[in-house]
Amino acid sequence: MLLAIPDLLTAEQVLQARQLLDSTQWVDGRVTAGHQSSRTKDNLQLPEGHPVANQLGEMILEALGGNALFISAALPQRVFPPLFNRYQGGQSFGTHVDNSIRQITGTPHRIRTDLSATLFFANPDEYDGGELVVEDTYGTHSVKLPAGHMILYPATSLHNVRPITRGARVASFFWIQSMVRDDGQRALLFDLDMAIQRLNRDLPDHPSAVQFTGVYHNLLRQWAEV
Repeated sequence: MLLAIPDLLTAEQVLQARQLLDSTQWVDGRVTAGHQSSRTKDNLQLPEGHPVANQLGEMILEALGGNALFISAALPQRVFPPLFNRYQGGQSFGTHVDNSIRQITGTPHRIRTDLSATLFFANPDEYDGGELVVEDTYGTHSVKLPAGHMILYPATSLHNVRPITRGARVASFFWIQSMVRDDGQRALLFDLDMAIQRLNRDLPDHPSAVQFTGVYHNLLRQWAEV
């Protein structure tokens, strides 16, 4: 399931983040790439544990925790501390698949990467190229969202970032371990949750809402790993 999460961050939060990101030092992005990815990755990144990354990461995690659309779609169990990258001057990231397990630096904890997320900090008119291209069973999808918006997609997908030909693409990226590891099951639960919400909105107190809610929770109980 490929899903855009609009306005995860407010305009004020995006402005604050850009001021911090534009005034800090970046390093070679290959520091977090796996063996295969490092051969195709050409970008800049904030070092893990950098004070700016920590500050903005906390802001993102707080926003995620309060976003009902993200919670419904991801059913998050753990979220990897957000990382930050920058593409400019022809930089790109060739087609790759994300590592299945990520170690959280400085801790004994690891997460299974069920979902990948990219949160944009630059508006589309600030740069040319730089589209996130995601391949799935339904074809190839090119993504370039407004600042403050996020795209959520299965980490199993092949994806790439096209070369930048003007300006700079600034974003945060991270991974989510879901309570439901199977993407198809998560998609069914998401569709059912959206239908229940519409039913409650359009037909308040309709008795079918209770039945559908029971089906939702029974499926979640069957599929969830907690």
